[in-house]
This record gives sequence, structure tokens and C-alpha cells, in this order.
Amino acid sequence: MLSPSDTAIVFLLALLLFGPEQLPRIARQLGEAMRHMQATTHSFMNEMERAARANETPSIEAAPPHLPDLEQTKMEGPPPPEEHSA
Repeated sequence: MLSPSDTAIVFLLALLLFGPEQLPRIARQLGEAMRHMQATTHSFMNEMERAARANETPSIEAAPPHLPDLEQTKMEGPPPPEEHSA
């Protein structure tokens, strides 16, 4: 990061090189370029996070215990009807 004295030197050099008429236009263009760079970086980070979440799919073995095993239910078939004694 530039110190206050370094910033003043850079400002004076820019003022001498570009003149007082061009300096606001150059500063505006620099601000727009920095905003565009921030937006691009933010978009890239969001895309990387989305891709990382998409790759974190749970495995079949990690199914919650309250769900029945689908393969076992297919083999067993439906449960037999209950017989009620009167």
C-alpha cells in the first residue's frame, strides 16, 4: 500500500503528465476498470463455490437411517397382508 507521501507524489506526477482537464476523466476510467475487475472476481468466486457444491453429492451409503434400503425392498416385495383374528 502506498504511504500518504507516495500517494501525493503519484498524484502530482499524474497532474503534470495529463493536466487538470484530463485527470478526472482518467480517474473515472480507472474507477470503472476497478469496478469491472471486482465484478469479474466476484462472479468467478461464485461460480467456483457453485461448482464445489455440485461436486459434494452425498454417497448412497450415507443415506439417512430412517429411509429403507431400496434394493432390499425390491427383493422382498410388499409386506404380506395382516390377518386379523376375530
